[in-house]
Order: sequence, then structure tokens, then C-alpha cells
Amino acid sequence: MKTVIAFLLVGMLILYTELPTGSAWSCPPVRITCAMLNPPNRCILDRQCPRYKKCCQTFCGRKCISRPLPFPVSYV
Repeated sequence: MKTVIAFLLVGMLILYTELPTGSAWSCPPVRITCAMLNPPNRCILDRQCPRYKKCCQTFCGRKCISRPLPFPVSYV
């Protein structure tokens, strides 16, 4: 009986460690790059960014960006 409980606890621990960390969105793809040899990086890791922002590669260096809108914005 104790071994069954131990296996269940280990299984729950494994499932818990594989859950997403709350950062479900990924950085947008970069289609162009700047001509600068060493563009300045404003961040290196996500934890260097304010809350709800992520450190992403942009067209010229890395910087903190907000989550992209879920739908396209039209100003017609």
C-alpha cells in the first residue's frame, strides 16, 4: 500500500514539473535584421523585464516586449 502511494506521489510530481510556467506565449519571429555589428541588448533574460513582458530578439538587439494582441487591430 505504501509503495502505491509513493508511486502516485512521484507521478504527480513528474506531471507538476512538466506544467507550463505561465509564459504561454513565445517571441514573434524576426524577419529582418539591422546592419549594426553588435546591436545593443536591453535585456538578456525574461526576469530582467517588467511583469507581463518578455525578453525577445527584435530587428536590432534584444528588448522587453509585451504580449502581441490576439487579434489584428484595424483602424478603418
